[in-house]
Amino acid sequence: MTMAAQAHDAIAPVTAAPVTAAPVTAAPVTATRVTASRRRRVDAGVVRLSQRDIDGLLLCGEHSGAPFDLLATALRVEPGRLSALTARWRRAGFAATARLGPGPKWCWLTRDGMTATGLGFRAGPPALGRLAHVRAILAARLWMEASPAWRDGQPWWHSERRLRAGQPAADRAEHIPDAEIHWPSIDGSPYAGQVWAIEVELTPKSAGRTTRIMAELLAPMQYALVVYLTAARARPVVTRAAGSLPPGEQSRVVIRDLPGYAFAPAGLLPAVTGAGTRRRVPRPGAGRRSGAGILRSRRR
Repeated sequence: MTMAAQAHDAIAPVTAAPVTAAPVTAAPVTATRVTASRRRRVDAGVVRLSQRDIDGLLLCGEHSGAPFDLLATALRVEPGRLSALTARWRRAGFAATARLGPGPKWCWLTRDGMTATGLGFRAGPPALGRLAHVRAILAARLWMEASPAWRDGQPWWHSERRLRAGQPAADRAEHIPDAEIHWPSIDGSPYAGQVWAIEVELTPKSAGRTTRIMAELLAPMQYALVVYLTAARARPVVTRAAGSLPPGEQSRVVIRDLPGYAFAPAGLLPAVTGAGTRRRVPRPGAGRRSGAGILRSRRR
């Protein structure tokens, strides 16, 4: 305000002055504009990140990348708005985007993005051979996070990348699940203090290998519950392997179908209904349960 008043005071007296006095009038205005311009350049080009930006960058880093449709759902924004968000990330040098295969574009972190988030994982896009699996894991996460039990219990998702980074090299021969769910010790929570293993199965393995993986994950001091989210063609083998476990361990294995949007970009997604809210929409296919169904029941 002081600067504006000084400029006005300097200009006003010479308003009716002869033409020869014009340079005197212009000088203070020029100086004021130059000063303001210099002040605007102090943070020119700096991208100010919101919490939504940070959440999106962390999600992309933890999952090796994310397809645009699932990323928009995770951040609760319309697809058109997501393009503006990822453009900001690219300008900051934190992310890159491209179409890696059929379906929507993908977003992943650059080396600078990994440094900024503190994740420290390998930067770059997910391997083409893993695109389907990466998508399915992220879809499984969104599906479970949409449940009321998730909101009430406030668990957190521990990605496979974090699990591998935190495992000693000598123990890396052991099977690592696709993710862990950690439940905090909240009073009244039916899962307080538990850790669950999440397995996403798109293709069938041998029954023997699947059984060995289950037995390893159910070993003492491992996981309270192992949740399998499967494609239709993988479910029979997973069901047969779980049935071969001792009766006491069978109750600790939950098997559910993956949601439709784990496979098809055009599949139904949790719809964005407004700022900070999401509405569940029906899933295709009979017998599919919501994330709340996993949390309410341990029946296979």
